[in-house]
Amino acid sequence: MPQNRFERTAFAFLTVIVTVHAYVFYSLYVVNGQTLMTVNGAESVISAINKQGGVYMFGNFLPIWAVVLVEFCFAFVLEIFLGSPASFKLACKVFNIRETNPVIFETAIICATVGIMCPAMSFIAAWLYYPYYAEFNFITLIADWLKLVCFNFPFAVLSQLFFIQPLIRTVFKLLFRRKKSSAEKTEKV
Repeated sequence: MPQNRFERTAFAFLTVIVTVHAYVFYSLYVVNGQTLMTVNGAESVISAINKQGGVYMFGNFLPIWAVVLVEFCFAFVLEIFLGSPASFKLACKVFNIRETNPVIFETAIICATVGIMCPAMSFIAAWLYYPYYAEFNFITLIADWLKLVCFNFPFAVLSQLFFIQPLIRTVFKLLFRRKKSSAEKTEKV
């Protein structure tokens, strides 16, 4: 797995690319899809989004690509400076890295990352998607944040454990192939 700063950055970049697309799709289609279609009188979610002029963010309607780009920027910065370092430290507090099975240790890191990133990104999303056409209310912001955490957390845990992280780890291993040591070469012979 990542062994230096460049590799950690590349790993985070790959993870965030897949994760942001998955969450935008999940949020628009699964969580809000039926509401969007009903409100806009459309037969598909993409038609509803196009009919309303995009996705509501920052008090305006933006195209989906802009929403993905904004969320990517926030998620990447959070992952680099908070998610990755803090999740590794949390996993190390619970497990001894030298004595723990690597699968268990990686699972602990994934769960810690979700535990950090889901509430943080949900809080950012509560600000980004806040109904600015109405008067600002702090209680509404907190309620929106808690609602987003409740919607996103189960999806985050399951998607990261069973889809996103296995995919990213496989891609990472293909991109950053390690030279095998002479001990590993002789074991295979």
